[in-house]
Amino acid sequence: MGDIKSEAYTIINESIKDVLPYQAVEKALLNKTFTGSIVVVSIGKAAWTMAEAAKKILGSSITKGIVVTKYEHSRGNIDGFEIIEAGHPVPDENSVLGTELAIKAVENLRATDQVIFLISGGGSALFEKPAEGLTLSDMKEVTGALLKCGANIVEINTIRKHLSDVKGGRFASICAPAKVYSIVLSDVIGDRLDSIASGPAYPDSSTVEEAQNIIKKYNLLFNETILKALTRETPKELSNVETVITGSVSELCKAVAENAKSLGYTPFILTSTLECEASEAGKFISSIAREVRCKNPYGIKAPCAVIAGGETTVKIKGTGLGGRNQEIALTAAKGIAGMKETLIFSLGSDGTDGPTDAAGGMVDGETLEKLKGMGLDLDEILNNNDSYHGLKAVDGLIMTGATGTNVNDVMVVLCK
Repeated sequence: MGDIKSEAYTIINESIKDVLPYQAVEKALLNKTFTGSIVVVSIGKAAWTMAEAAKKILGSSITKGIVVTKYEHSRGNIDGFEIIEAGHPVPDENSVLGTELAIKAVENLRATDQVIFLISGGGSALFEKPAEGLTLSDMKEVTGALLKCGANIVEINTIRKHLSDVKGGRFASICAPAKVYSIVLSDVIGDRLDSIASGPAYPDSSTVEEAQNIIKKYNLLFNETILKALTRETPKELSNVETVITGSVSELCKAVAENAKSLGYTPFILTSTLECEASEAGKFISSIAREVRCKNPYGIKAPCAVIAGGETTVKIKGTGLGGRNQEIALTAAKGIAGMKETLIFSLGSDGTDGPTDAAGGMVDGETLEKLKGMGLDLDEILNNNDSYHGLKAVDGLIMTGATGTNVNDVMVVLCK
């Protein structure tokens, strides 16, 4: 076995390659036959990669193509497609522009026509048309408040669905009578199709009452226009949609396990459904490392890779910069302080953790001491939600760039 940090990066890079959506989209389209006009609409952080795969399979049979993805996530032109880069995690003017183009492309189709709808995580912000009476400013206000209060992704999307003209099954309704074939890259724990990208082409199981209860749970204060829009129910049945899931966080966990095994680590997948505060996840992950190093009552012995997948939340308290994976890693640094040949990393599979250019963070037994040596206080950094700069100071940021996929997050303990 080699250097533990180098091996961590090998696991990261190879595992991301293993869950890229290109081949999955090809597989979902290869044996399908479509009639009439074919319109391809691709939304989310992996939208460009998914659209490119569709173009390779369907070629000139595509009548019109629209890609709406995050800034710096496009990799160039795709013949026959309009590509719009837009805001994430908060929608912006381009989100609305791209969505309007998609609506225009599908709203006058016939029953014999086909919409191929490629969906990946991030679509909730990127694909947006505010409901009647609402403005983009309203949507930004709601999204910002939900992100700051610590609501989880299902709760956030429940609110978004009731304030949008395309979410919660409404885009599929716009496409009717044309058929919609949805190919979905899941970034939601449990692969809830009505929550991935806020379910624009799937019957919505959430209710007005649930949306209002979320507002009460987090003591959120919105204007009367927003509250009135939340009383509008979403479609509960759709007859023109067929859906297939092409990837998920469980596949990412399996990929990490296989790549760790190839380097000599015995892999253990704890869960692919971890949901909690990022700081709590960091404490939990570091406690696993201590069990391996100190007590080891469960037969998990080094060299090993203990893996957890899921999606955590961050309750914003400070004014710093960071993301949930960076906060997990930096929180874990305290728990593994002084441990030799022990490393923890946490990253978002899309390559952009929160509003940063980092995919996540990586720490080891020396991280805490390095911070102290620079005159930096770990608790102060975390209290200010400034994990990005804390990790940057100790070369602990994971920088992959936009990966072309988006299947949640993975947290890994490596012990040699």
